Amino acid sequence: MLKNPVQKVAAIHDLSGYGRASLTVVIPVLSSMGFQVCPIPTAVLSTHSQYKNYRFVDLTEHIPGIMEHWKELNLEFDAIYSGFLGSAQQIDMMIDFIDQFKRPETIVMIDPVLGDNGKLYGPFNQEMVDEMRKLVCKADIITPNTTEVGLLLNNDPEMIKNTKDTLQAIDELTALGPEIIVVTSVPDGDDGKTAVVAYNRQDGRYWKVPVDYLPAAYPGTGDTFASVLLGCLLQGDNLPMSLDRAVHFISHGVRSTFGFHYDEKEGILLEKVLPALKAPAQISSYEVLKKH
Repeated sequence: MLKNPVQKVAAIHDLSGYGRASLTVVIPVLSSMGFQVCPIPTAVLSTHSQYKNYRFVDLTEHIPGIMEHWKELNLEFDAIYSGFLGSAQQIDMMIDFIDQFKRPETIVMIDPVLGDNGKLYGPFNQEMVDEMRKLVCKADIITPNTTEVGLLLNNDPEMIKNTKDTLQAIDELTALGPEIIVVTSVPDGDDGKTAVVAYNRQDGRYWKVPVDYLPAAYPGTGDTFASVLLGCLLQGDNLPMSLDRAVHFISHGVRSTFGFHYDEKEGILLEKVLPALKAPAQISSYEVLKKH
């Protein structure tokens, strides 16, 4: 039997009808990079949650049936990728999904969505934090922001102030199980700039990629970043080049959007920049960090 030439990604995220975030970002990004995205929507929303009065349909009760059907079909995945999970029950289902579908060569990437800007997201509580710690233990790669790092480690969402704090926290996180830790939104100087800082336990090296600063905040950029990162790794790029490509794609998207008179809540103009995912790798800007 001929092997399917297209790698499959099982993507467990919510689906918003309007606003570029979660599955409406994950699917086009990974599809543009040559992968088949097999989604399990955790919920359907009229818009993403930054819009007021959005409508929300919880799909928790339907997830086990989808998993059962996929098991009957003997589906296999090259990557399992989860983002927003709306309840502790959904986290338990995600753990079960990994147990059932992960093969030795399957990459499991978890974006442990819990909070941002030093605060836990409104719908979440301590039970969600505790359950997310269990899920993180199942991951090969995690992509928390600095707030989520603090929540996962010691319930202190404001513990990370700089790169040095991040490096110390990464060592604690990798002890939980993940081989690769990628921390986003790390403060990088006093002028509002940030960086992505990462660690690969396999070679013991730490990496940093600076992020361009513009005075704008577009929802869905975290989902976009993680999707490009996963796609690059599946294509065979090493970690620093994957980080670099993901950061530069986000920067390209933000710059392509920023000049328009435009509602930021809609997200970056993804449709304008998707072709850049097929472009050759550009000059890189990653740095190797030393712990001490």
